Amino acid sequence: MPRMTNTQPAPTPAERILDMAARAFAEDGFAGASMARLAERCGVSKALLYHYYTSKDEILFRMLDAYTRRLIALCEAVAARRLAPQKNFDALVLTLLVEYRTSRAVHKVILQDVDHLPLARRKRIRAQQRDVVEHFRAAIEHAFLPKTDGPTLTAASMMVLGMINWTFTWLDPKGAMSYPDFAEQVLAVCRRGLGAARPPRALDAPVARTQAASRKRR
Repeated sequence: MPRMTNTQPAPTPAERILDMAARAFAEDGFAGASMARLAERCGVSKALLYHYYTSKDEILFRMLDAYTRRLIALCEAVAARRLAPQKNFDALVLTLLVEYRTSRAVHKVILQDVDHLPLARRKRIRAQQRDVVEHFRAAIEHAFLPKTDGPTLTAASMMVLGMINWTFTWLDPKGAMSYPDFAEQVLAVCRRGLGAARPPRALDAPVARTQAASRKRR
């Protein structure tokens, strides 16, 4: 699989503040960060910080909104390539993992601090997260599980996302394994095992027989 680069335009001052604030929130937690502390971490005055953002709640929302919209755009860019189903799934996994390599802080923030947002804004971020999940559901359905029921597709999607979404906790960008290398491992697991996923009803019979046998022994 070819290596991908993550080239983006130079960030604006407002974007740089969001980037540094993400690191502060990731390290100190949203509740432990004040505007004064954020200004210090961002290397700007409080006056300049307030010039761009009215509060740390605003910073959190703008950060997570920009991030989730970027993830959606990346998924849409993969879909627009109209690749064969397996190659589309491969590209989706690799694209997100390459993104995760440079967004470790904000990824941690979205997992630990989204509930600090007011309800309406929290719903918006959650909806955008669901859009990403839907891209994975579609890719998995076409590549592995055609004509499969919704709950099974959801379970398969969350299995895949579970493998890649927690890399910020352990996968070191400077370590022996690169993010594209880890993508290859995830894809190998999916190719060899994901197609074996079954609807819940297919699993109920063995469980029921085991439970019945256990009751008889009693």
